[in-house]
Amino acid sequence: MNRLLAAFLKRFIKDGTLEAIGASGAKRVFGNEKEPFASIRFADRAAELRLLSNPPLALGELYMDGRLVIERGSIYDLLLIATRNLGLQPQTRLLRIRSSVRKVLRSVRQRNSERRAKRNVAHHYDLDGRLYDLFLDPDRQYSCAYFEHPEQNIEEAQLAKKRHIAAKLIVEPGQHVLDIGSGWGGLALYLAEQCSARVTGVTLSVEQLEIARKRAVQKGLAGAVDFRLQDYRAIQGQFDRIVSVGMFEHVGLSHYDAFFSKAADLLADDGVMLLHSIGSIDGATITNPWVAKYIFPGGYLPGLSEVLPAVERAGLIVTDIEILRLHYAQTLNAWRERFVSRRADAAMLYDERFCRMWEFYLAGFEAAFRHGGLMVFQIQLAKRLDAVPLTRNYVTEREAGLRLQETQRPDVSVAAE
Repeated sequence: MNRLLAAFLKRFIKDGTLEAIGASGAKRVFGNEKEPFASIRFADRAAELRLLSNPPLALGELYMDGRLVIERGSIYDLLLIATRNLGLQPQTRLLRIRSSVRKVLRSVRQRNSERRAKRNVAHHYDLDGRLYDLFLDPDRQYSCAYFEHPEQNIEEAQLAKKRHIAAKLIVEPGQHVLDIGSGWGGLALYLAEQCSARVTGVTLSVEQLEIARKRAVQKGLAGAVDFRLQDYRAIQGQFDRIVSVGMFEHVGLSHYDAFFSKAADLLADDGVMLLHSIGSIDGATITNPWVAKYIFPGGYLPGLSEVLPAVERAGLIVTDIEILRLHYAQTLNAWRERFVSRRADAAMLYDERFCRMWEFYLAGFEAAFRHGGLMVFQIQLAKRLDAVPLTRNYVTEREAGLRLQETQRPDVSVAAE
């Protein structure tokens, strides 16, 4: 094994146990001989040097290309070791320099014009729809679920997420709701069916739009829900409620002022908005280069310290903030286990390299939500101090009412196909 790589791993791995097998067959064990454990093998000497050159990018690429092989354990075990140890030591001088350069370039890389935003969305969300059926719940909720208790399965937790959001929005019958980033339509259809709302849903994904419209027709809600292929910057009108789930991560740091100013223009004076997004516990950060290149180009996970100033500048009032800590880790665990169990089906849709990429993505984010400083925040916004009740009791009360309605309408989680 390359001496520099061995020195790097010895310095880096302090918690957990990593067995590394070099291209020559030589084995070295790093760490404290405690769990988690993983054994990896480098397929060629160049792979050893490649990992050293740029670990945040090279680790994923080497795994995708089959040049870093998991001999024992799983890719999740390896990424859990990496994530847990990442916060234990200061970065090397080279990585600090690269991090500083990436922070400087953030505004350029996240300059998500309407054209670029549409291209970025297509990169991830316009994949073969059968891929998402392999690991998502039937409603295709592709965002953090809300686990009311540990025994809940992913279907129950995703329904609980929709219920929780609807309760916070305080939607009344006949009100007009705007869903920014409506995806495959699950939340919009829930609000129309359970809250008797009129809903306008906008997405930049052609594939998602087609399915969402079909679902509205199948459920007899085409007159209540209007799904559009539209950028949020082009929306006109006024809405009683605005909701955005899992879309803000794609807005781009330099566009936060535009996003919240637009939301303020669209929101009625007595309206309520709920923003649900992944964020960073540690404040300002950078997007992992592998994630930016292969999974979410143009994406960014902000700290609340970067979001709230833009909210204030837009003239909106923060009426509630809830932090969902390990809910997404549990969500990703369910997705990852389902994907692995149907990996052969995914390989038939794409190929082995794609499967390794997707495994790395799901495992990496799960590890990051457990030990890498990621969380989900829900920010409730309004223009008036009295737009929502004085205490949070209304959330529990409305959830109970919605839960009762769901038992009377058992088709609320109808499949997305």
